[in-house]
Amino acid sequence: MLLLSIIAYLSLTVAIGYWASRKVKTAGDFMLAGRSLPIMLSSAALFATWFGSETVFGASAEFLEGGLYAVIEDPFGAALCLVLFGLFFARKLYNMNLLTLGDFFKQRYGRRTELVASAFLAPPYVGYIAAQLVAMGLILNVVAGIEVWQGVVISSIVVTFYTFIGGMWAISITDFIQSIIIVSGLLVLAYVLAEKAGGVATVMSEVHPRNYKFVPSWDLTEITTYIAAWSVLGLGSIPSQDVFQRVMSSGSVKIAVRSCFIAAGLYLTIAMLPLFISLCTKYLYADQLQGDAQLALPNMVLMHTAMPIQILFFGSLLSAIMSTTSSAMLAPAAIFSENLIKPLVKNKLSDKQLLYITRISILFFAVIATVMACLRKNIYELVAESSILSLVSLFAPLTFGMYWKKTSSAGAVLSMVTGLSTWLFFKWVYPLEIPGLIPATMASILALIMGSLIWKKEHK
Repeated sequence: MLLLSIIAYLSLTVAIGYWASRKVKTAGDFMLAGRSLPIMLSSAALFATWFGSETVFGASAEFLEGGLYAVIEDPFGAALCLVLFGLFFARKLYNMNLLTLGDFFKQRYGRRTELVASAFLAPPYVGYIAAQLVAMGLILNVVAGIEVWQGVVISSIVVTFYTFIGGMWAISITDFIQSIIIVSGLLVLAYVLAEKAGGVATVMSEVHPRNYKFVPSWDLTEITTYIAAWSVLGLGSIPSQDVFQRVMSSGSVKIAVRSCFIAAGLYLTIAMLPLFISLCTKYLYADQLQGDAQLALPNMVLMHTAMPIQILFFGSLLSAIMSTTSSAMLAPAAIFSENLIKPLVKNKLSDKQLLYITRISILFFAVIATVMACLRKNIYELVAESSILSLVSLFAPLTFGMYWKKTSSAGAVLSMVTGLSTWLFFKWVYPLEIPGLIPATMASILALIMGSLIWKKEHK
């Protein structure tokens, strides 16, 4: 019954994607849903940006091990990103009427910087897509007993198909429906488990006080690590195509700004549910936490709840992951076609040809991510690494490019290269006690300032 329900749900999602594809007439429709989404669809799409495997699987496992302090990165850092984007980036970027984030670098700095920035924008999504595919593979492993890699391949085919045909329209409509399922499923499961445990107060009373720790001690290393945790998604996801494309798909600049704040509040609220559910699991079925902690929640639901609850939970879980995966597939494909392929052929592509190349690019990135998902299994690490790459290379050129008139093309390129090189050095050659993203981000900012002051030629 459960497996049949999942098959039916996946089929329905594909059908919605096919229906949404009828709205796709141009590349703009495919990438940004024609910049026409109402606030409900726009907010749901932004809420679903990160509410995937890392929130339900990764964050809950980290929370059980280290408490609130271990999940600063997600959900708290993710909510911070949406707030900052709404405050400082959404209005300016929306009014520039851009198709991709790479277009900002073209307008602000010129074609050379556009190509370099696009080369930094697209690759991080491979790891992010892989993380979501791993999660869906784990679900199918628990429910159907198939190998994780087989579940990864099946999941990849389903999500790639409806993203391929419907683009941002399919993503937005399915996100809205999936968001309703996510909230409903998690609320019901949290209520059922709380009742079994004797109430919320009973569950919370069993939590050790150290798990409520939210601020660092007065230790330089700990403070630096704490700042890094907030920065991974809080700053690292600001220069990301998936956040950009969801905000820019809004029907107006007011909707773009407001949907950021609505989504941030919704995300931070709903993301608490998997953490509470994991506490209930620990209280009621501690033996379920042995082995892979990422599988604790699905195994518990499968073994200790009734069929309607199982259907709701796995439906909400699949909804969360699929909504995240689809936009993560579209993001690098849009960058690849618009900002790498199109300039190389000197903009001689027709709109129909650009749409075709974008769709082919989706297949390209889906295949690479599927292979990575079959080789690596830690969801939280895959997500974190993809965001760090954006932080150390693109955050400074984007932010300074919007707010500092003296920022030059040479400074932007130097910033990207220096930031990434510094991070790789401290990650692989000379590891530090503090996260390497901190000195790498500082190096990126310093390189941008120095490069812009030395090479002052500016492209507006």
